[in-house]
Amino acid sequence: MIEFYSQIKIVHLSCVLLSGSLFATRGLMMLRGLPLGRHAVLRWLSYVNDSILLTAGLLLMQITRQYPIRNDWMSVKLTLLLIYIGLGVMALRQSQTWRRRLTFFALAILVFATMLSIARSHHPLGWMAGYPLF
Repeated sequence: MIEFYSQIKIVHLSCVLLSGSLFATRGLMMLRGLPLGRHAVLRWLSYVNDSILLTAGLLLMQITRQYPIRNDWMSVKLTLLLIYIGLGVMALRQSQTWRRRLTFFALAILVFATMLSIARSHHPLGWMAGYPLF
């Protein structure tokens, strides 16, 4: 399967960018009060894309033998993924106030950007790696 590594990585990276773009589009539409933010086609496209993204990620994990238990950067990234999903759900809920949706949306975007930096640097602190913690 190693011979398909570069193609799978391209699919994975493309799906990451599409996933973030779809979430940002849906979130901005929801915040603006546009009905298209809850449109079934955008939701369906997000589900299909995220399924492909997960499959490609699992394949890459298998090919490279980089597992969350053995790689601290991947453990942090997957933990942030769960947080991102939770924040995204809260951001796209209609029952919340506009201010709360905006807060959850901004936090979700920040977590998404942090996951990107962790994946890019292969360091658990990502973009914060150059800053002293104490």
